[in-house]
Amino acid sequence: MPSELNDAFRRHQKLLYGLLMTAAATAIKELCANKRHLGAMPGILSVLHTWNGDLRFHPHVHMLVTAGGITLDGKHFVPARRRFLVPVHRLSRAIAGAVRHGLQKKNPELFATIPESVWRREWVSFCKHYGHGNDAVLTYLSRYVFRTAISNARILGMDATHVTFRYKDRTSNTWRTMRLPGLEFLRRFLQHVLPRGFHKVRYCGLWHHSKRHLASRAWYLLVLEHPTSTSGPPKIADLLEALGQLADSRDDFADNQGPVRDNPCCPHCGSARTTFIADFHRSGVP
Repeated sequence: MPSELNDAFRRHQKLLYGLLMTAAATAIKELCANKRHLGAMPGILSVLHTWNGDLRFHPHVHMLVTAGGITLDGKHFVPARRRFLVPVHRLSRAIAGAVRHGLQKKNPELFATIPESVWRREWVSFCKHYGHGNDAVLTYLSRYVFRTAISNARILGMDATHVTFRYKDRTSNTWRTMRLPGLEFLRRFLQHVLPRGFHKVRYCGLWHHSKRHLASRAWYLLVLEHPTSTSGPPKIADLLEALGQLADSRDDFADNQGPVRDNPCCPHCGSARTTFIADFHRSGVP
């Protein structure tokens, strides 16, 4: 977002942080719904950060987006085309437009104080391929979800008046050292404490709790339509075919309500957070 909005974000954190996260997720979903780009609903994990390397105020959103998604009718999994998901220039304009519309609707008085030039400026979006499989997801989570404005490892020293820490200069891609008075260091750090009750990590699209039935469906389709190996034993192929038949026969996606069958509770821990796959007799287990 443009730096001209920093003051407004400081004074109305809960409103504008929420708008920024919602706008970014909405823009991704709308662009992915376009068949020119993906034509499907992806899964999105959004994480709000409010700092840059030297602890200055810099609100932005990191998003982990699946490289593909499920069509809204629940019948197909559509993979992204190579390393392309959506055009970043259109994404930037969509985010700016969504923030503007949301702010104008929710707080007209604050919207009136924002210069019109802010909405005409180019907002910054950046997309890159992050990797494959669980390792890529875990690496992302460890780097962004549980990260704070500064870790102890970056604090090099403290004395009676100053704090010295290191930070990475993104312009030159080099590590630098900064020494700040203690009060200034505390001011920079505390401005990144989020409002009480604000959720900095949010799930959208296919990963939203209301789309759990589509998420399960997407997993089945991903395995069935894009298997990692086709040379496995016949029993594996039979299992995949059974899963497909099960999804077709037991799931009712016409009204977007999810599976008709109630999931059984786990016989060991009693949890109801289970997903029914199929009934197998003991003699049929390999």
